[in-house]
Amino acid sequence: MSEAAEETPAGGTVHRLDDHRTGQSTWVVDMDKPTLVSVPIEPDPPIQGEAVDRIDNPLVDWLATPDAPVLPAWARSRASVIANVQAFGRLTWWHARYHGFRTPKYLIKTLLLATRGFYRAAAGLWPTLSAQDHSATVKALRAQVKVKPEDVDLAARLQVAHYARTQTRRWRFGAAAAAVTAATIGIALAPPILQVGVAAAVVTPLAYLGRGKETRLLDQAAPPLRVDMSAQQLNEALRAAGLLKSGGGKDEKDLPKVSCTMGPVRDGRGWAVIFDMPRGGGKTASDVLAKREVIAQELGVDEIQVIMSRVRAAKGGNAGRVSMWVADDDPYLGTPNPSPLEKAETFSIWEPVPFGQDARGNRVSVPVLWQSMFFGGLPRRGKTFSQRLLTAAGLLDAYVRHYIADGKGGADWMPAKAVAHRLIMGAEDDAIEALKAMLKELLAEMERRFALLRDLPASVCPEGKLTPEIMVKYNLPVIFVTIDELQEYFTAMDREDRDQVIDDLCRVARRGPAAGFISNFASQRPDAESVPSKLREIITIRYSTQVVDRTSSDMVLGKGKAAQGADASVLSEDHKGVGVLVTGPASFVTVRADYLDGPGFAALCRKGRILREAAGQLTGDAAGDVTAAADAAGVSVPAIVSDVLEVMRHSPRMFTTDLLAALVNLDEDVYGDFNAERLASELESAGVKRTSKQVKISGANGAGYQRRDIEAAVPAEILLSTGR
Repeated sequence: MSEAAEETPAGGTVHRLDDHRTGQSTWVVDMDKPTLVSVPIEPDPPIQGEAVDRIDNPLVDWLATPDAPVLPAWARSRASVIANVQAFGRLTWWHARYHGFRTPKYLIKTLLLATRGFYRAAAGLWPTLSAQDHSATVKALRAQVKVKPEDVDLAARLQVAHYARTQTRRWRFGAAAAAVTAATIGIALAPPILQVGVAAAVVTPLAYLGRGKETRLLDQAAPPLRVDMSAQQLNEALRAAGLLKSGGGKDEKDLPKVSCTMGPVRDGRGWAVIFDMPRGGGKTASDVLAKREVIAQELGVDEIQVIMSRVRAAKGGNAGRVSMWVADDDPYLGTPNPSPLEKAETFSIWEPVPFGQDARGNRVSVPVLWQSMFFGGLPRRGKTFSQRLLTAAGLLDAYVRHYIADGKGGADWMPAKAVAHRLIMGAEDDAIEALKAMLKELLAEMERRFALLRDLPASVCPEGKLTPEIMVKYNLPVIFVTIDELQEYFTAMDREDRDQVIDDLCRVARRGPAAGFISNFASQRPDAESVPSKLREIITIRYSTQVVDRTSSDMVLGKGKAAQGADASVLSEDHKGVGVLVTGPASFVTVRADYLDGPGFAALCRKGRILREAAGQLTGDAAGDVTAAADAAGVSVPAIVSDVLEVMRHSPRMFTTDLLAALVNLDEDVYGDFNAERLASELESAGVKRTSKQVKISGANGAGYQRRDIEAAVPAEILLSTGR
């Protein structure tokens, strides 16, 4: 036993703490036996003599290096310098053109100002030319002569003064006339270039003399500011919104005010300001965001023009710091921006997808890998167009396998038949069965991938997730699951099928990302019946176009988002393709989505098919699609045959009435006037020969068509290329 311990009569051990205090240990009680157990403590690191921030260093404040950057923001990178120089060049060129077109107007205005200046110069010189200083003396002497007409000396003085005034007038007027005559003769005899120079030398000072207080020779190149903001106006707006304490009889200088760390300054087509809420008032940045509408009203603008966000600690902010940008007008109107994907030949889905621009014109990109997405909003506000942008990016990556279902069954997603592994159109019974089968296929593939990834060594799969190398080596393409108009499927299903489909979608959205699954869902107002919350709440990225109220906005973007400022109900019917994008618990931005129309999407689908054929990744429905193969081979297939094959994609046979209804849903403008006779005539003209005019479906007989009869009208080489 050590010297620092001794036995007790009870057989325990007593440690003398004083003998151990010099060691690096502490003491705790072992509850299993009456013993104090020594637990080692890591020694404090040795004091570094050269450390500047030591507490005992008297020079710590003086030697502390400031965190402020040395260079201004525009000069911190080569790209920024080049961008600003180019912007300056564009601005200079714009001003040169702006004022160049107005040169004749400026010349006329200059001549008018010079005329007024000449009048003012003549009026100013007249007292000198007329010798008015002498005239005053003559007038005084004349007055005295009238009083004393007999005064000879006074009369002589008057005569001398009058003579002096007359002589002065003569030589002054003569000198002025000689100068003007000489100048006129000199200008007339001078070369044209010199004449212009002399004329400019004369006209310029005269025009300057003719200017007025409000006179401007040059037009104002920039339009007057629609919104004018100052620190005082900002404080008054916040005070009216209840975010700052009111006066209560106090002097204005004693009232609490925000502390502006930047601005207000002009920033593009608006005002930018970053400010801190005063301490002691109990108001935070979140309180400011919640008062967006009131602040906009106090500033005299629409709330869509006010862009506010918190400044987080990573960017030097705090819980009370707000970044605000107030646009001069609605920043989301005007010609839509074409999508960069339209001109791209390839794209990697592992990179963020270009999605649109914010109010200031900054590019907004969305990382879709490892994510699930949900799009919502009113009809005809650009919801499907925006959703289609993200799926379109996957078309240009050969190692992306698309599963697409469109509950509406219209023409928006039809071009995807050229590339989609599975494509489901409409929400009829056969389409619902195809959707259920597609989900089972996805779940089976997801489990297969997880089993494969678990068996891979950590050196190959360190995080248990798909990587680009694993994707290519084991032929595990990224799976992009796109479902539009979810509510159409849910409302058409019975309760049991609906619950099963919802559970399957939740599994795909929750577990799928690690296996390389990307979920891209869309619906109109997602209430509890259309899209249940158990599915919506596991979605990571959300986007909402215009909705009717804040409740609907929260249904799409998440509960409480409207109170934080992410409110899609402030958008108007003019904001087509504009929506609020939520990418995290406190991250959101209003985005004007890029524009990709139907023909552009179809062109990307054709590119995607070519890329997959070259990489050996054309699979599923796309590999067996007759019309897509015909398009790729340059073979013409009648439109009526192509469309009928499209609506019969999931059905080997279909009644004529159902076929007509499906065609009208596909393209009402073309097939709205079709009846059974016209349909039969058009198909016969396209080469369709019906083996039977009656079909039997679910035990019922009726007039209809067999899909094999329609396919027989397609050239044989196309059928062979699709494996039919």
